[in-house]
Amino acid sequence: MTAAEIDAGEGATRFGHPRGLFTVAGTEFWDRVSFHGMQALLVLYMVEYLLLPGHIEHIAGFATLRASIESVTGPLSVQALASQIFGLYVGFVYLMPVFGGFLGDVVLGRTRAVALGALLMTAGHFCMAFEQSFLPALLLLILGAGTLRGNLAPQLGDLYAKDDRRRGVAFQLYGSAVNLGAFVAPLATGQLQQSLGWHIAFGFAGVGMLAGLVFYLLGSRNLPAERVRGEDALHGRGAPRAPLTAHDKRAIVYLTAMVPVASTFWIAQSQVWNTYNLWVRDHVRLSYGGWTMPVPWLQSIDGLSPFLCLPLVLMLWRRQASRGREPGDVTKIAIGCFLFGVSTLWLSAAQYVAGADGRAPLAWAIVFHLASNIGWLFFSPTITGLFSRVAPAQVNATMMGVYYLAIFLGSTVSGRLGGLYEVVTPATFWAIHAAIAVGGGAAMLVLGRLMRGTVAAA
Repeated sequence: MTAAEIDAGEGATRFGHPRGLFTVAGTEFWDRVSFHGMQALLVLYMVEYLLLPGHIEHIAGFATLRASIESVTGPLSVQALASQIFGLYVGFVYLMPVFGGFLGDVVLGRTRAVALGALLMTAGHFCMAFEQSFLPALLLLILGAGTLRGNLAPQLGDLYAKDDRRRGVAFQLYGSAVNLGAFVAPLATGQLQQSLGWHIAFGFAGVGMLAGLVFYLLGSRNLPAERVRGEDALHGRGAPRAPLTAHDKRAIVYLTAMVPVASTFWIAQSQVWNTYNLWVRDHVRLSYGGWTMPVPWLQSIDGLSPFLCLPLVLMLWRRQASRGREPGDVTKIAIGCFLFGVSTLWLSAAQYVAGADGRAPLAWAIVFHLASNIGWLFFSPTITGLFSRVAPAQVNATMMGVYYLAIFLGSTVSGRLGGLYEVVTPATFWAIHAAIAVGGGAAMLVLGRLMRGTVAAA
């Protein structure tokens, strides 16, 4: 089924988009409830509970993992070790789509690959309910997320022709589902952890992923029909796919070159779900009267902010387009890096508004989330849509997985930089991350000039 066939048939909706858009976006919402519920708790869970005496001894295989990490980094404190484990976990979550996309393209097909990924993630969350199975839980979550995400976003791209102007809006709506899930998850898991404990909160994330699987399977009839290359070759069905052209190969080279540059954004952004939790715990005023706000609740604002700001950003782009001044994709990506870098620098200035208790007002952190996520809107949905549009059809899902290497690199480096939190002042810590993001934006503009002519509308 082609994008045109979907648009002309039952797939069309009164909102002007195929029904499959809402299947993919809804599934991604539940994936993010699962993932961000996990992210919101993980560092705090390790620092305040799991890695302390009386608990760390129960983790199967943890001594081997710690020895492996410290053979590279040297001895680490509990906080630095937790930050590094978090960075590796998130990094590998975003590395696995490279293999998950290939699995969907060649072996299973995207629908079966998404279902398998959801099942693995559900099992991983339920394993988090036990200290002993902490490491198997992380492994299941990594494998599941890679398999699911390497195939979900490409299914969204399949719903639209390459030159369909609705693609950009579709990926913005998809990004909104990401952030709506990121808003709901910290609120739920933060409150559950405070009221009922860590393991109940992790179990909730598993229930969320199971709901996502059911939602996806019920809506899968709205997605394009697919054939698996490996099955076609095995049974002698269909003509072989066209070989890559010279233009296709140049596009692959340029998209691959974007990966290390894009990782600079994710170095700064990943810290919001890593060491930022500890900074909030130590430097933001959370107690009001007899009530203390759970630390993860601030991360729910990080999920809500893009959802609230999306109409303003789309309005700005429409106004610019009407005047023939809308930035190209690469320019938008660079602007996103600049905005996120300046917003991160805002955290460095929190010390100047701290009260007698040494804590900044809650509003200071809220402003950071609103401003930084305008940068996220410029950057993340745009670069995802760019990869989906430019990557050749023969390797589209695989190249979407290659993009996730940027998040893998960013998260891994962010985990290592998290160890600086105990060494430098908070102002210096956040200034370092701001400089990295801004530098990445400048490099992206340079790369964009080189890409002109190869990546249309960049």
